[in-house]
Amino acid sequence: MATPSLEFLGVTGDEESSYRRLLRQGTAAGQECEHSDRLTALGLATRTPSGVLHPVAPARAVEGLIQAQLARLHEQLDQLVQADGIVDSLLKEREAAVMSTVAEDAPAVQQIVGMEAVRAVIDELTFFTRTENLTTNPVGLLSPESVTFSRPLDFRVLRRGVRMRTLMASPALECPTTLAYLRELSAMGAEIRISYEPLERMIICDRLAALTPVDPSDTSKGALLTREPGLVATLVALFERMWAAAKQLPTPDNELPSVLERKVLQTMYTADKDESGARELGISIRTYRKYVASLMVRLGATNRFQAALLAREHGWL
Repeated sequence: MATPSLEFLGVTGDEESSYRRLLRQGTAAGQECEHSDRLTALGLATRTPSGVLHPVAPARAVEGLIQAQLARLHEQLDQLVQADGIVDSLLKEREAAVMSTVAEDAPAVQQIVGMEAVRAVIDELTFFTRTENLTTNPVGLLSPESVTFSRPLDFRVLRRGVRMRTLMASPALECPTTLAYLRELSAMGAEIRISYEPLERMIICDRLAALTPVDPSDTSKGALLTREPGLVATLVALFERMWAAAKQLPTPDNELPSVLERKVLQTMYTADKDESGARELGISIRTYRKYVASLMVRLGATNRFQAALLAREHGWL
Protein backbone atom coordinates (compact mmCIF):
# COMPACT_ATOMS: atom_id res chain seq x y z
CA MET A 1 0.00 0.00 0.00
CA ALA A 2 1.42 3.39 -1.04
CA THR A 3 2.32 5.90 1.67
CA PRO A 4 -0.20 8.79 1.81
CA SER A 5 1.19 12.00 0.38
CA LEU A 6 0.73 15.71 1.13
CA GLU A 7 1.23 16.64 -2.50
CA PHE A 8 -2.46 17.44 -3.04
CA LEU A 9 -2.12 20.08 -0.30
CA GLY A 10 0.72 21.89 -2.07
CA VAL A 11 3.69 20.16 -0.42
CA THR A 12 6.39 18.72 -2.68
CA GLY A 13 7.86 15.25 -2.11
CA ASP A 14 11.18 16.68 -0.87
CA GLU A 15 9.42 19.07 1.53
CA GLU A 16 7.28 16.25 2.90
CA SER A 17 10.35 14.04 3.38
CA SER A 18 12.02 16.82 5.39
CA TYR A 19 8.89 17.23 7.52
CA ARG A 20 8.63 13.49 8.19
CA ARG A 21 12.30 13.41 9.14
CA LEU A 22 11.79 16.33 11.50
CA LEU A 23 8.84 14.52 13.10
CA ARG A 24 11.08 11.50 13.75
CA GLN A 25 13.93 13.60 15.15
CA GLY A 26 11.79 15.95 17.22
CA THR A 27 14.06 18.97 16.63
CA ALA A 28 16.79 20.04 14.24
CA ALA A 29 19.15 22.96 13.80
CA GLY A 30 18.06 25.17 10.92
CA GLN A 31 21.18 24.53 8.88
CA GLU A 32 20.77 20.76 9.36
CA CYS A 33 17.24 20.64 7.96
CA GLU A 34 16.65 20.79 4.23
CA HIS A 35 13.88 23.10 3.08
CA SER A 36 13.70 24.67 6.55
CA ASP A 37 12.39 27.98 5.20
CA ARG A 38 9.68 26.23 3.19
CA LEU A 39 8.65 24.11 6.18
CA THR A 40 8.12 27.20 8.31
CA ALA A 41 6.35 29.04 5.46
CA LEU A 42 4.00 26.07 4.98
CA GLY A 43 3.25 25.91 8.69
CA LEU A 44 4.88 22.50 9.08
CA ALA A 45 7.57 23.72 11.48
CA THR A 46 8.33 26.56 13.87
CA ARG A 47 11.71 28.15 14.46
CA THR A 48 12.99 29.31 17.84
CA PRO A 49 15.00 32.56 18.15
CA SER A 50 18.16 30.44 18.29
CA GLY A 51 17.30 28.79 14.98
CA VAL A 52 16.13 25.40 16.20
CA LEU A 53 13.26 23.87 14.22
CA HIS A 54 10.34 22.08 15.88
CA PRO A 55 7.72 20.15 13.90
CA VAL A 56 4.13 21.33 14.09
CA ALA A 57 1.76 18.60 15.28
CA PRO A 58 0.49 16.63 12.23
CA ALA A 59 -3.22 17.34 12.78
CA ARG A 60 -2.61 21.07 13.17
CA ALA A 61 -0.18 21.10 10.24
CA VAL A 62 -2.64 19.40 7.89
CA GLU A 63 -5.46 21.67 9.05
CA GLY A 64 -3.29 24.68 8.23
CA LEU A 65 -2.49 23.30 4.77
CA ILE A 66 -6.20 22.75 4.11
CA GLN A 67 -7.07 26.29 5.18
CA ALA A 68 -4.32 27.70 2.97
CA GLN A 69 -5.58 25.72 -0.03
CA LEU A 70 -9.17 26.80 0.63
CA ALA A 71 -8.09 30.45 0.90
CA ARG A 72 -6.24 30.24 -2.42
CA LEU A 73 -9.18 28.52 -4.08
CA HIS A 74 -11.62 31.07 -2.69
CA GLU A 75 -9.45 33.93 -3.93
CA GLN A 76 -9.19 32.39 -7.40
CA LEU A 77 -12.94 31.86 -7.62
CA ASP A 78 -13.60 35.36 -6.30
CA GLN A 79 -11.31 36.84 -8.96
CA LEU A 80 -13.02 34.78 -11.66
CA VAL A 81 -16.45 35.94 -10.50
CA GLN A 82 -15.35 39.58 -10.50
CA ALA A 83 -13.72 39.28 -13.93
CA ASP A 84 -16.73 37.47 -15.38
CA GLY A 85 -19.22 40.02 -14.04
CA ILE A 86 -21.81 37.35 -13.29
CA VAL A 87 -23.10 39.06 -10.14
CA ASP A 88 -23.50 42.40 -11.93
CA SER A 89 -25.37 40.61 -14.70
CA LEU A 90 -27.74 38.98 -12.23
CA LEU A 91 -28.27 42.23 -10.35
CA LYS A 92 -29.30 43.97 -13.57
CA GLU A 93 -32.08 41.43 -14.00
CA ARG A 94 -33.46 42.35 -10.59
CA GLU A 95 -32.86 46.08 -11.01
CA ALA A 96 -34.76 46.04 -14.32
CA ALA A 97 -37.83 44.69 -12.51
CA VAL A 98 -37.44 47.17 -9.67
CA MET A 99 -36.96 50.19 -11.95
CA SER A 100 -40.12 49.35 -13.84
CA THR A 101 -42.14 49.94 -10.68
CA VAL A 102 -40.15 52.74 -9.03
CA ALA A 103 -40.51 56.38 -9.96
CA GLU A 104 -37.53 58.30 -11.22
CA ASP A 105 -37.56 60.43 -8.08
CA ALA A 106 -37.05 57.41 -5.83
CA PRO A 107 -36.12 58.31 -2.22
CA ALA A 108 -32.47 58.54 -1.21
CA VAL A 109 -33.20 56.07 1.60
CA GLN A 110 -34.63 52.63 0.89
CA GLN A 111 -36.48 50.71 3.58
CA ILE A 112 -35.64 47.02 3.86
CA VAL A 113 -38.41 45.01 5.52
CA GLY A 114 -37.82 41.72 7.35
CA MET A 115 -34.64 40.15 8.72
CA GLU A 116 -34.27 37.83 5.75
CA ALA A 117 -34.24 40.79 3.37
CA VAL A 118 -31.84 42.70 5.63
CA ARG A 119 -29.42 39.77 5.69
CA ALA A 120 -29.61 39.52 1.91
CA VAL A 121 -28.68 43.21 1.62
CA ILE A 122 -25.77 42.77 4.07
CA ASP A 123 -24.55 39.79 2.06
CA GLU A 124 -24.71 41.81 -1.15
CA LEU A 125 -23.01 44.89 0.33
CA THR A 126 -20.12 42.92 1.81
CA PHE A 127 -19.67 40.96 -1.41
CA PHE A 128 -18.93 44.18 -3.30
CA THR A 129 -16.90 45.85 -0.52
CA ARG A 130 -13.37 46.48 -1.74
CA THR A 131 -11.66 48.97 0.58
CA GLU A 132 -13.32 49.38 3.99
CA ASN A 133 -16.05 47.87 6.15
CA LEU A 134 -17.27 49.74 9.25
CA THR A 135 -19.62 48.05 11.71
CA THR A 136 -21.03 48.75 15.17
CA ASN A 137 -22.83 46.54 17.66
CA PRO A 138 -24.51 48.58 20.43
CA VAL A 139 -25.56 45.46 22.35
CA GLY A 140 -22.10 43.92 22.30
CA LEU A 141 -23.38 40.35 22.23
CA LEU A 142 -23.31 37.79 19.43
CA SER A 143 -25.33 34.58 19.57
CA PRO A 144 -23.90 31.35 18.13
CA GLU A 145 -26.42 31.71 15.29
CA SER A 146 -25.25 35.24 14.57
CA VAL A 147 -21.61 34.13 14.53
CA THR A 148 -22.50 31.33 12.12
CA PHE A 149 -24.14 33.84 9.78
CA SER A 150 -21.40 36.46 10.08
CA ARG A 151 -18.29 34.26 9.83
CA PRO A 152 -18.36 33.53 6.06
CA LEU A 153 -19.20 37.17 5.27
CA ASP A 154 -16.49 38.58 7.52
CA PHE A 155 -13.86 36.08 6.40
CA ARG A 156 -14.65 36.79 2.75
CA VAL A 157 -14.08 40.50 3.33
CA LEU A 158 -10.84 39.97 5.28
CA ARG A 159 -9.42 37.52 2.74
CA ARG A 160 -9.72 40.22 0.09
CA GLY A 161 -7.59 42.57 2.17
CA VAL A 162 -10.48 44.89 3.00
CA ARG A 163 -9.91 47.00 6.10
CA MET A 164 -12.47 45.92 8.69
CA ARG A 165 -13.17 48.07 11.75
CA THR A 166 -15.72 46.86 14.27
CA LEU A 167 -17.03 48.67 17.36
CA MET A 168 -18.55 46.52 20.10
CA ALA A 169 -20.30 47.55 23.30
CA SER A 170 -18.51 46.51 26.50
CA PRO A 171 -20.71 43.46 27.31
CA ALA A 172 -18.71 41.71 24.57
CA LEU A 173 -15.87 41.26 27.06
CA GLU A 174 -18.09 39.18 29.34
CA CYS A 175 -19.57 36.89 26.67
CA PRO A 176 -17.28 33.92 25.82
CA THR A 177 -18.94 33.34 22.43
CA THR A 178 -18.62 36.98 21.39
CA LEU A 179 -15.09 37.43 22.74
CA ALA A 180 -13.83 34.27 21.05
CA TYR A 181 -15.21 35.37 17.69
CA LEU A 182 -13.79 38.90 18.02
CA ARG A 183 -10.35 37.46 18.70
CA GLU A 184 -10.79 35.15 15.72
CA LEU A 185 -11.48 38.20 13.54
CA SER A 186 -8.61 40.13 15.11
CA ALA A 187 -6.19 37.30 14.32
CA MET A 188 -7.22 37.61 10.66
CA GLY A 189 -6.51 41.33 10.59
CA ALA A 190 -9.75 42.97 11.70
CA GLU A 191 -9.49 46.05 13.95
CA ILE A 192 -11.74 45.68 17.00
CA ARG A 193 -12.48 48.29 19.64
CA ILE A 194 -14.65 48.17 22.75
CA SER A 195 -16.89 51.11 23.62
CA TYR A 196 -18.11 51.99 27.09
CA GLU A 197 -20.26 54.76 25.65
CA PRO A 198 -23.59 54.34 23.79
CA LEU A 199 -23.23 53.26 20.16
CA GLU A 200 -25.44 53.81 17.14
CA ARG A 201 -25.96 50.66 15.05
CA MET A 202 -24.66 50.88 11.47
CA ILE A 203 -22.85 49.10 8.68
CA ILE A 204 -20.91 51.24 6.19
CA CYS A 205 -19.26 49.77 3.09
CA ASP A 206 -16.55 51.61 1.14
CA ARG A 207 -18.01 54.90 2.45
CA LEU A 208 -20.51 54.58 -0.39
CA ALA A 209 -23.44 52.74 1.21
CA ALA A 210 -24.76 52.61 4.78
CA LEU A 211 -27.29 50.43 6.54
CA THR A 212 -29.00 51.52 9.77
CA PRO A 213 -31.98 50.05 11.66
CA VAL A 214 -35.49 51.42 11.21
CA ASP A 215 -35.92 51.13 14.99
CA PRO A 216 -32.63 50.90 16.97
CA SER A 217 -34.47 49.21 19.84
CA ASP A 218 -35.97 46.51 17.58
CA THR A 219 -33.83 45.44 14.61
CA SER A 220 -36.48 42.92 13.52
CA LYS A 221 -38.46 45.85 12.07
CA GLY A 222 -35.99 46.14 9.23
CA ALA A 223 -33.32 48.57 8.07
CA LEU A 224 -32.70 51.71 6.05
CA LEU A 225 -30.24 51.57 3.16
CA THR A 226 -28.76 54.77 1.75
CA ARG A 227 -26.18 55.55 -0.89
CA GLU A 228 -26.77 59.31 -0.72
CA PRO A 229 -23.24 60.81 -0.31
CA GLY A 230 -24.22 63.41 2.28
CA LEU A 231 -26.00 60.93 4.54
CA VAL A 232 -23.22 58.36 4.24
CA ALA A 233 -20.57 60.97 5.03
CA THR A 234 -22.48 62.02 8.16
CA LEU A 235 -22.66 58.40 9.35
CA VAL A 236 -18.94 57.93 8.66
CA ALA A 237 -18.16 61.02 10.76
CA LEU A 238 -20.30 59.63 13.59
CA PHE A 239 -18.51 56.28 13.37
CA GLU A 240 -15.10 57.99 13.53
CA ARG A 241 -16.09 59.88 16.70
CA MET A 242 -17.29 56.68 18.37
CA TRP A 243 -14.14 54.86 17.22
CA ALA A 244 -11.83 57.52 18.67
CA ALA A 245 -13.54 57.24 22.07
CA ALA A 246 -13.34 53.42 22.22
CA LYS A 247 -10.60 51.14 23.62
CA GLN A 248 -8.55 48.47 21.89
CA LEU A 249 -9.76 44.88 22.18
CA PRO A 250 -7.63 43.42 24.99
CA THR A 251 -5.43 40.43 24.32
CA PRO A 252 -5.87 37.31 26.50
CA ASP A 253 -2.78 38.39 28.47
CA ASN A 254 -4.02 41.94 28.98
CA GLU A 255 -7.72 41.72 29.75
CA LEU A 256 -9.57 44.96 30.35
CA PRO A 257 -11.64 45.03 33.53
CA SER A 258 -15.25 43.95 33.37
CA VAL A 259 -18.12 46.38 33.93
CA LEU A 260 -18.35 45.35 37.59
CA GLU A 261 -14.57 45.68 38.04
CA ARG A 262 -14.72 49.21 36.65
CA LYS A 263 -17.45 50.06 39.15
CA VAL A 264 -15.29 48.65 41.95
CA LEU A 265 -12.39 50.86 40.79
CA GLN A 266 -14.63 53.90 40.86
CA THR A 267 -15.87 53.19 44.38
CA MET A 268 -12.30 52.60 45.59
CA TYR A 269 -11.82 56.37 45.64
CA THR A 270 -15.40 57.60 45.97
CA ALA A 271 -16.55 55.40 48.88
CA ASP A 272 -15.05 56.10 52.29
CA LYS A 273 -15.35 52.47 53.46
CA ASP A 274 -15.45 49.03 51.87
CA GLU A 275 -18.88 48.51 53.35
CA SER A 276 -20.16 51.61 51.54
CA GLY A 277 -18.65 50.49 48.24
CA ALA A 278 -20.08 46.99 48.53
CA ARG A 279 -23.50 48.35 49.44
CA GLU A 280 -23.43 50.77 46.50
CA LEU A 281 -22.67 47.92 44.08
CA GLY A 282 -25.08 45.47 45.68
CA ILE A 283 -22.42 42.84 46.48
CA SER A 284 -21.12 41.36 49.72
CA ILE A 285 -18.21 42.97 51.54
CA ARG A 286 -16.21 39.79 51.07
CA THR A 287 -16.77 39.80 47.28
CA TYR A 288 -15.99 43.52 47.13
CA ARG A 289 -12.65 43.07 48.91
CA LYS A 290 -11.82 40.13 46.66
CA TYR A 291 -12.27 42.36 43.61
CA VAL A 292 -10.21 45.12 45.21
CA ALA A 293 -7.32 42.76 45.97
CA SER A 294 -7.39 41.28 42.45
CA LEU A 295 -7.41 44.70 40.77
CA MET A 296 -4.52 45.97 42.90
CA VAL A 297 -2.44 42.95 41.94
CA ARG A 298 -3.23 43.40 38.23
CA LEU A 299 -2.33 47.10 38.42
CA GLY A 300 0.78 46.53 40.54
CA ALA A 301 -0.51 49.04 43.08
CA THR A 302 0.57 49.17 46.73
CA ASN A 303 -2.42 51.19 47.91
CA ARG A 304 -5.87 52.17 46.70
CA PHE A 305 -4.96 55.73 45.77
CA GLN A 306 -2.17 54.45 43.55
CA ALA A 307 -4.56 51.87 42.07
CA ALA A 308 -6.96 54.65 41.04
CA LEU A 309 -4.14 56.61 39.38
CA LEU A 310 -2.81 53.54 37.56
CA ALA A 311 -6.33 52.59 36.43
CA ARG A 312 -6.65 55.99 34.77
CA GLU A 313 -3.23 55.65 33.13
CA HIS A 314 -4.27 52.26 31.75
CA GLY A 315 -7.50 53.74 30.38
CA TRP A 316 -9.60 51.56 32.71
CA LEU A 317 -11.56 54.56 33.98
